[in-house]
Amino acid sequence: MTISQAAEELAVGAPTIRQLIKTGELRALQIGGRGIWRIGSQDLEDYIEKTYRETADRIAAGEVADDDAAQ
Repeated sequence: MTISQAAEELAVGAPTIRQLIKTGELRALQIGGRGIWRIGSQDLEDYIEKTYRETADRIAAGEVADDDAAQ
């Protein structure tokens, strides 16, 4: 998938996807001389799953505020 498609899937902007690729958090590859980026659907699913686990760990450690408590 393209950067735009991945951004749409995660409901974020293309710059966010580019940053995730740059930091190595999201696996992607460049194709051809123009450097067109492509992200495998499984790579995106792996990123989502990893992020769910990290979020659950942060919640369990008390690092994430309960949004309901702030209201």
